[in-house]
Amino acid sequence: MSACLKRWLFFLLLPAIGLAQNPNLGTAGAQFLKIPVGAASVGLGGSCIGLTSDASAVFWNPVGISAVKNNSVHFSHLRWFGMFDLNSVALVHHFEGIGHVGLGLVVFSTDKMEITTETQPNGSGQFFDAQDMAFSLSYSRFLTSNFSAGVSLKYIYQRIWDETAGGVAFDIGTKFFTGYHNIILAMTMSNFGPDLQLDGPNLAIKHDGDPFLNNRLTPARYTTDPYALPLNFQFGVTADLYQSPFFTLRAELDAVHPNDNLEHLQMGGEALFWGQLVLRAGYKFRDDDEKLNLGAGIKSYLGTYLIKLDYAYSMYEILPDVHFISAGFEF
Repeated sequence: MSACLKRWLFFLLLPAIGLAQNPNLGTAGAQFLKIPVGAASVGLGGSCIGLTSDASAVFWNPVGISAVKNNSVHFSHLRWFGMFDLNSVALVHHFEGIGHVGLGLVVFSTDKMEITTETQPNGSGQFFDAQDMAFSLSYSRFLTSNFSAGVSLKYIYQRIWDETAGGVAFDIGTKFFTGYHNIILAMTMSNFGPDLQLDGPNLAIKHDGDPFLNNRLTPARYTTDPYALPLNFQFGVTADLYQSPFFTLRAELDAVHPNDNLEHLQMGGEALFWGQLVLRAGYKFRDDDEKLNLGAGIKSYLGTYLIKLDYAYSMYEILPDVHFISAGFEF
């Protein structure tokens, strides 16, 4: 394999940013699954597993789709660190007497890059690209008047040039409505599944068992190590801090336990003015690079359609800041 392809394989299997003192750093791959989806949720700093209640919930906590009245659609896009594109789409429909069913798709891709080798450091004239995808099928419903549960079945696919890996994973989430000051207790477990392993035609080689003899070369293959998915546990508490006919202030505090990094807390809040304008802010504790997230959104009815437009801005200390945009429709 070329030196450039090897560097891409390394990037694919290891997280880009982490804490050096954490012994679990680098133990999980498929890091695109950890990139946040949806500007509204990003504006809350990812503290959204209790607050998200539209089609974008399929990417955070599948139980959130149980709040959809009839149909909900979500689209989002971001340019990740000026190098990659992340696009997502989700659709949720409420089946009367059955529950809520949702579909979600995330596509993470990069532009084509020229292959370089030890003998051709300025380029070989060949190009490669990489793409990751996750397709999810979600189901959620209320089990009691105060308790709802949801589950997502995901198919995860990764490709770097001609090498691919694929497998399935599950997301599970719950919500409990306490009935006191609209306090909600939410929990989710994401990306629970078996290890993935890259394979493909570029791993095929010709092997000579004894280089001192003039043997016929036999077909052989390189074998890549399997890698775990980024399993994540998250528990959140959501509450209405203030509510009036014209203004509502809500907040959420989450505890996050990933399998490949340190446990941390994150908090977010949103202020809703006149039921249409939303301002958001979120903060992550014990994160070496990302701290503050800001966001804003507007929603309005166009006939029977509720249209939502959201924007979020994530501030990084080392890496470039990131802009998120999303659009949603409910009908």
